[in-house]
Amino acid sequence: MHYQVHPVSPELQFFVKCFWTLEEEATAEPVKQRVVPDGCMEMIFHCGELYRQYFTDGTSLLQPRSFIFGQISNYIEIAPTGVSNILAARFLPEGLAPFLQIPVTELENKAVGLELLFGPGGKELEEKVIAAVHTGERIGLIETFLLSQLTAPAAIDMITRECVDIILRSQGQLDMTTLAGKANINRRNMERRFVSAIGMSPKQLSRVVRLQTTIKMLDQQQFSSLTSLAYENGYYDQAHFIRDFKEFAGISPKSFFSGNLKLAALFASAE
Repeated sequence: MHYQVHPVSPELQFFVKCFWTLEEEATAEPVKQRVVPDGCMEMIFHCGELYRQYFTDGTSLLQPRSFIFGQISNYIEIAPTGVSNILAARFLPEGLAPFLQIPVTELENKAVGLELLFGPGGKELEEKVIAAVHTGERIGLIETFLLSQLTAPAAIDMITRECVDIILRSQGQLDMTTLAGKANINRRNMERRFVSAIGMSPKQLSRVVRLQTTIKMLDQQQFSSLTSLAYENGYYDQAHFIRDFKEFAGISPKSFFSGNLKLAALFASAE
């Protein structure tokens, strides 16, 4: 598996965290990968074979060729159907909303095709990106399209952005009253703004950021025990950490890292 992070042009750094590519040869028995929430929504292009997404009720479906995936409230499972060649734009938590004509909450736990979201322009972008040969050319096409959709750059909620920055700096370890105080905003107003701009509450985002910080430390073995890891990341104790982890990942940390780390660790380490 070859995973690479690519920079964003200055014009879009206010909205897009990074671009990333993933390439992998087909295998005889594709392995399901479990992806956990990270607070970011993404625009994804399958330039190779499509991925199949699995649901907890036992059903599955093929993801679209190009789509935006909204906030995920817990884990999703996906697996390649052949050669993987993915290009994606990972938006900042509050960065996608200014490009959409619908509330971000309507995208929760969904992969919505670009044509459905953007009409013929979305379909044209998909065709151009798939036809392009080089990653740089593909990224340029996506950036040009995004800038054309950004009719109101001022639509970014600066108060929400400040709150997100505080959450990220604290690694999700602040309580909501303290967060609201630091941003000088009423807590209820803050929560309404978060749902509108991000598709999740500030408490949910804080929990996700804390989880991702913990996953990164686990992957890099920056801990002496699960108990010390739990305390360092603001959990009450090891049991609290395991319970929170299971809520998002569906399984214990030990089970998760025995076979589902590949994509989760890559995403957690992306800058």
